[in-house]
Amino acid sequence: MSAPTAERTTAPPTPATGVRVDDAGVLVPGAPGPLVLRVDGTYVWSFTPARDGRPERDGLLVAWPPVLRPYLKGRARVTVTDVPGSTVLHDAEVSFGGGAGPVAIVDSSGHPLCVDKVGHLTRSFADTAHEVREEILLGTQRALRDLREGAGVEAYLNYGALLGAVRDGAMIAHDSDTDVCYVSKHESPADVIAESYRVEREMLRRGWSLLRMSGGDIKLLLPLSDGRNCHIDVFVAFWVRGTFYQLGNRSGQLERSAVLPLSTIELHGHTFPAPADPEAMLAFVYGPGWRVPDPSFTYADPRAGVRRLDGWLRGFRTHMGRWTEFHIGPGRQVRLRRSPFAVWVRRQVGAGDPIADIGAGAGCDALFYGRKGHPVRAYDYSRVARSRARGLTQRNCVAARIDKLILGELRTVLLTGAELARDPHHLTARLVLGALEDHERDNFWRLARMALRGSDRSLFVEFSARVPGVVADDGSRLDTPGPDHLVHRLSPRTVRREVEAAGGVVELVEIAPGLDVTEAEDPAVCRMRITFPAHAVTSAVTSAVTPTPAALPERTQP
Repeated sequence: MSAPTAERTTAPPTPATGVRVDDAGVLVPGAPGPLVLRVDGTYVWSFTPARDGRPERDGLLVAWPPVLRPYLKGRARVTVTDVPGSTVLHDAEVSFGGGAGPVAIVDSSGHPLCVDKVGHLTRSFADTAHEVREEILLGTQRALRDLREGAGVEAYLNYGALLGAVRDGAMIAHDSDTDVCYVSKHESPADVIAESYRVEREMLRRGWSLLRMSGGDIKLLLPLSDGRNCHIDVFVAFWVRGTFYQLGNRSGQLERSAVLPLSTIELHGHTFPAPADPEAMLAFVYGPGWRVPDPSFTYADPRAGVRRLDGWLRGFRTHMGRWTEFHIGPGRQVRLRRSPFAVWVRRQVGAGDPIADIGAGAGCDALFYGRKGHPVRAYDYSRVARSRARGLTQRNCVAARIDKLILGELRTVLLTGAELARDPHHLTARLVLGALEDHERDNFWRLARMALRGSDRSLFVEFSARVPGVVADDGSRLDTPGPDHLVHRLSPRTVRREVEAAGGVVELVEIAPGLDVTEAEDPAVCRMRITFPAHAVTSAVTSAVTPTPAALPERTQP
């Protein structure tokens, strides 16, 4: 989200320090070390101006993290201090975004949120009750026991939990989850991935709910009594030709003897397995200054190592975190009314025909189809979206199967395609294509071809269109549709070429004003009806409804 363009209300600098807090961020004269920012006394964010700021006339301006901006409307007391809190650089009430009420940086249950080390909003241990902290510790012990005894891997405590155990014997106040690692028995990345899926199956068998984050990283979901899920990240570690790799993104030189055989360590009086040399592991992860507390710490990983890990183990979850933030953002209400696209689809399908909604989001269109008597499946790769879709359909007594589909992961694409080939549904995909990278769109067409080829069902898509000559009401060029940086416009010609290359036929094209994902008006959305005949043809009769004559070249003539 871009910075507000309205007139700012700026807090005066705190006397003698010159620190200023306003809608743009925190302006700090000079370049002090790590700083901690609290809102109404609650920890929210930590930053290092020399690293995170940009030069301004009066000093360094550190912009607000994008995840905080939606919350900054209203008035709040903002305190900026050094890490120990002994030096106060700013302590004053600030008005944000012209709002009149209090700023509330909280989740849907009213629990305080803070920015973690990777830029996500989460709850910190500092705001966690003692009883809940014990649940996290015992849950992490259980996870490590299941990994070692059930999955048969050498698993150990690591990252922030290990750092807190070694440095303080306690959890780091500003941390928000626990991380464990295990040493793979393999050196080949393909074998590492296969082993990770075996570990996943065993953890599921033992009752864990989990998310797969990459080919070597799963996230266990630990339900807590305060209503949230604590995340226990399970990262793989392995050596390839003498280089040690450990997810997240760590890579470099670390002797095997620093990891194995495992030792033990105490954390809040609980015993956990740990690397053979915890201090060597912490220096590998955090660098030589790991003993000095720095809540603003960010990783500086070797670029070559990151590229290798990306190529070996990642690629299908690039934007999932940002979609999660979109779905849980402040004021984000589930649209209860079906989209115009859903009405357009239903006019073209038979009564009672089954429909599978790809990229269903919170499930509003799936609910509409179900209410109209269509058997419904809904797919999305966001866990939050699937949960909301499940809740929405259940509350409205509509039977709908809600499943995970990650279009960047070939495994789930092939599984879903095979299931739909056996039980053909019409496929719908509203505002999905523009949110996909090229390889993800390739998988989308692969899925559609598998599910529809030779059947009497159709694929219906809608996307924000890039059409020459079509402009916004004020005469300007078409803006990028929302959410920012997650969706882009596509040329209908490009989409048609991709359809035909996949063996499909575009039977109908309509280009007209519509809505984007955020429900804002979009001057040009394109809708297509597509089929996949058993024997592909290369021409079809197409009609078009267009806002301007400039879109007419999108027609295919009879």
